[in-house]
Amino acid sequence: MMRLDAVREFCRALPGATEDVKWGNDLVFSIGGKMFAVVCLEPPHQMSFKCTPEAFAELIEREGIIPAPYLARAMWVQERELGEVLERRAREDLLATAYELVRAKLPRRRNAAAKQAKKLRMRVEASRRGARSSLRGRAASRRRRG
Repeated sequence: MMRLDAVREFCRALPGATEDVKWGNDLVFSIGGKMFAVVCLEPPHQMSFKCTPEAFAELIEREGIIPAPYLARAMWVQERELGEVLERRAREDLLATAYELVRAKLPRRRNAAAKQAKKLRMRVEASRRGARSSLRGRAASRRRRG
């Protein structure tokens, strides 16, 4: 279950990404109403995602990864058991690519909303970093005075 939680946490953190349950037991991650990843909620938690044609050709050569049923012609692959083939970093890189591939094809209006969400997230992160660095600076000046 931790791997499923890690996928949810990563996908939900992508700007403008949404999640919902479709077809009874599939957790679907979307941007602008278009899917970029799907995870089956039932064990063994198969995960499908969009990828580049190059990655598609490479990934389907690996044991445990197949062309995704119904979506292979759109360059989707399926990891038969979440976490058995792909390490966390590789999985996150592939999910980020899937997100970007779908986001890039969105109409400008939907894409603009995603970009605004990303800018807001970056501003929030920058302000958090600034607050942390200013707190460190204050603590250091207190130590020098103290």
